[in-house]
Amino acid sequence: MKPSHIIAIILSAALLIWACVPKPDVVPGMPGEQNADELFSSAEKQFEVQSYDQALVLYTEYFRRFADKPMAAAVLMKIGIIHALAGEYEKARSAFQKILSEYPDSSVVPDALVEELFTYYQQGRYQEVIDLAPEILGQIDSRAHISKTYMLMGDTFMAAGSPIDAVDYYARSQRFATELEQQTITEKLKEAIAHLESADIAVLLKHADESLPMDFLLFQLGLNYSMEERYDDALAKLTEFVIKYPEHDNRMLAVSLIDEIKKNAVFNRFTVGCLLPLSGAYQSFGQRALKGIELALAQFSSQNENPPINIIIRDTGADPNKTVAALNELYHQQVAAILGPIVTSEIAAREAQLMGVPIITLTQKDNIPEIGDNVFRNFITPKMQVQALASFTVESLGLNRFAILYPDETYGLTFMNLFWDELIELGGMVVGVEAYNPKQTDYTDPIKKLVGLYYEVPEDLKPIDDLAPEPANEEELKQAEAKDEEIGDEEAQAEEEPESIVDFDAIFIPDSPGKAGQIVPQLAYFDIKDVYMLGTNLWHSDSLIKIAHQYVQGAVFPDGFFAGSASPRVQKFVKSFEETYEETPGYIEAVVYDSAMILFHVVSRPHIRFRSEIRDELLNLDNFQGVTGLTRFDEYGDVQKKLHLLRIKGKRFVELE
Repeated sequence: MKPSHIIAIILSAALLIWACVPKPDVVPGMPGEQNADELFSSAEKQFEVQSYDQALVLYTEYFRRFADKPMAAAVLMKIGIIHALAGEYEKARSAFQKILSEYPDSSVVPDALVEELFTYYQQGRYQEVIDLAPEILGQIDSRAHISKTYMLMGDTFMAAGSPIDAVDYYARSQRFATELEQQTITEKLKEAIAHLESADIAVLLKHADESLPMDFLLFQLGLNYSMEERYDDALAKLTEFVIKYPEHDNRMLAVSLIDEIKKNAVFNRFTVGCLLPLSGAYQSFGQRALKGIELALAQFSSQNENPPINIIIRDTGADPNKTVAALNELYHQQVAAILGPIVTSEIAAREAQLMGVPIITLTQKDNIPEIGDNVFRNFITPKMQVQALASFTVESLGLNRFAILYPDETYGLTFMNLFWDELIELGGMVVGVEAYNPKQTDYTDPIKKLVGLYYEVPEDLKPIDDLAPEPANEEELKQAEAKDEEIGDEEAQAEEEPESIVDFDAIFIPDSPGKAGQIVPQLAYFDIKDVYMLGTNLWHSDSLIKIAHQYVQGAVFPDGFFAGSASPRVQKFVKSFEETYEETPGYIEAVVYDSAMILFHVVSRPHIRFRSEIRDELLNLDNFQGVTGLTRFDEYGDVQKKLHLLRIKGKRFVELE
């Protein structure tokens, strides 16, 4: 209930009480003069027509002249009420406190005590209300005042964010309230109950209390369970409510909720949907992913203790519209969860979230898991890669100074910024950063800038050969050529003098193996040697070794999967894959294999009855042992795993321990 409404209720009650104060018989005085009774009567008339400013003037005049009269305490009460109505709570409290100090035996003392408490509430001084209320309750004995004080305590705890305490005090107020007041208190009780945690409501239901709306408690608990997606519990409580209270106003809403829960609970528990680009530009990725799914299904099904899993594959064509259509088809086939897609993950994630279907996406796009609590990601990301590189170089190798040479496009900018941030986080230092045009093949200028060899000639010093006069004859031409050769020799000698300033321990180049293979030999040409070469997972390619074999020895980069790993789990997977498909699996095949295995195991757990429980199981995944490493999801549904770090040695890749 809004504070303004609370003010109206409490002050209205005060006005009703004061309407009953006996008025003295008025004895007319001389013209221009008013005795105490006449002045009080005039003030009352102004108060009754809500002319509070004029009433305040008259009440104040009365108290100034007749503080010793029987109605003086009542006048102070009216002065306090008028100040409270105007929001002048300090002045109101001063009037109420004067009653307590100067007229302690007055019949209005209980009203002054309660109204003083109310001024603290209106000022948001909730702790003072809580501290003073027990003392005030010890000084009042009328049911009306006790009920009013308990109700104010309930309002205070609600405003302070403690609905469970508010319920307690509203219930106490209910016991002392009149039948008319009980309706208002019941509404306050319902509002407080609606803010309770399910556990608190369950406790209240176990201890029946006639001052509590037990019917509403039961309904609210079912509603809470439904919002928490504890559907078993929600069905039980809502069904109990419908049976116990067939005439209740909320019965139809409860029936509707029961139907909705039952509808959403219907799904084929052992059926998993898969969205893959099996046609279009990304067909090759879809086909590789499909092999990972097929192998996972074959191996899972080969274990007799596992239930039979059904997979439904749908082609997205890497097209958003086709993806949505395929997703709707999977939903109507009542799949338990979805794996994929690879390209159109964002739109698929949004649709799956709306449908309430858990989905494990295969994308490195930013903020995909943040779409909703049903959205998960199991895929290598730029952040995971730079974390692995920075941790290894700074913490394990003890390197401190780094250079970054990156392509001036989205991929390069993303990795440059993330790597730089991660180095700062770990205490490393970036001493040089240069970008290059991704379309160029000569990287001389950005490399020179990194090592202090690039000196741009000012415009006013640039040669203006096009303005020089042409040689007049053959002799002059020979002399000019000889002079040019002499100058050229001098310049060549000058160019040989500067040495590269290599003030970094490692250089990070986030680009493709083709580009990196062109850049690294040029680094050596400018004496950038004996530094660590760092790359991204794109460097995990034989083409890099073929292009720049001797120059990339010792280069380090991360990847999500390494087929040459010494891990028995990985060796077993690679052997099975090669026997089945006659080719070696890569990261796509491996991560999809792991993702499928995760879903197969989760949907097979015996307690699963709702999709929300599949989601919860994924969130609580405890380091699933997969071929891409230990896998778990954070609270947002984003994968957390340690990447492999690989090094180039000779003509092969080796895993760093």
